[in-house]
Amino acid sequence: MDAIKDFFNFFADPRVFFTLTLSLLILLVWKRETFASTRVGWGLQIFLAVFFGFGLFDENFRLIIAKPDNVPIVALIFLLIFFTWYSIREGVLNDKRIADGKPPIEKEEEGRVWVWPDLVYTELICLVLCSVVLILWSILLKAPLEQPANSAATPNPSKAPWYFLGLQEMLVYFDPWLAGVVLPTLIIVGLMAIPYIDTNPKGNGYYTFVERKAEITIFLFGFVVLWSSLIVLGTFLRGPNWNFFGPFEYWDIHKLEALTNVNLSEYVWVRALGTGMPDNWFLREFLGLALTGVYIVVLPVVMAKTWCKHYLEKMGPARFYIGAFLFLSMLSLPVKMLARWLFNLKYVVAIPEFFFNI
Repeated sequence: MDAIKDFFNFFADPRVFFTLTLSLLILLVWKRETFASTRVGWGLQIFLAVFFGFGLFDENFRLIIAKPDNVPIVALIFLLIFFTWYSIREGVLNDKRIADGKPPIEKEEEGRVWVWPDLVYTELICLVLCSVVLILWSILLKAPLEQPANSAATPNPSKAPWYFLGLQEMLVYFDPWLAGVVLPTLIIVGLMAIPYIDTNPKGNGYYTFVERKAEITIFLFGFVVLWSSLIVLGTFLRGPNWNFFGPFEYWDIHKLEALTNVNLSEYVWVRALGTGMPDNWFLREFLGLALTGVYIVVLPVVMAKTWCKHYLEKMGPARFYIGAFLFLSMLSLPVKMLARWLFNLKYVVAIPEFFFNI
């Protein structure tokens, strides 16, 4: 039993957890025909059920998943896995039909039904079922209400609601103005801009993967690997003092991890060159500013002239560069996470004189 718990605690390390999640996404895209089988779909659900069932016998794990705030996250994990599997399965089936010269399943199922009684009857059944679930939920689980807020006794860890845990985790790696304002704004604006940037009519109204490989892969990377995994990480693996804990590990409030987060300028001037930090902020942060400029300005141009040349021709310069900027902004999160985990890198650019840190 202890060996199994140690096994899962090992994979809870953020570096291993993120690498495993990314590897599973690559495997999903590469072997999607295998992943789309009914056996795999049921196997994933059974594995999750066995995992959480096994965890209920451990006191530390039970305290986490049985917390009223965290019960919805457990349900969301099952739903996330199921609908990801279902969408890939439908896409694989349609791709096979299209390859055989047949229309997608959705095209053959097109037809009109009456609002009354067909649609209203279905909505009524869903309303009754949801009401029953909510009533049973409210009876069996206590409302997660705590004592009135007291600045002298704050919870440890102090966590945001589950839908903000991704943003709270981003605050670990970015300055508040970036993690709390700029990046959330780019997420919202980017989602609104998708229909205008991606005008490919294929895949409109039916499941597919072959016709939209890059688009679906980027979406799965952003939603599953980044956003959903950050919620899971913040819910189950972040403990007191915002330290990482394994799912079967005791949340010791006295746990201390010796971390020395270092800015890039300190790596350059102090550790590499063996000198003091320059007083002039521009000279001190020149390398970080140059790397940021290359990442935001130069890299999209390189992409347009090399491996993304066909996207530039298909989308046009304006839509391509806007899409590239949004994609690189999304990619900056895992880059910064890995830099912190592997090299203890805090900021690429640190200009406290103007409260500007990247």
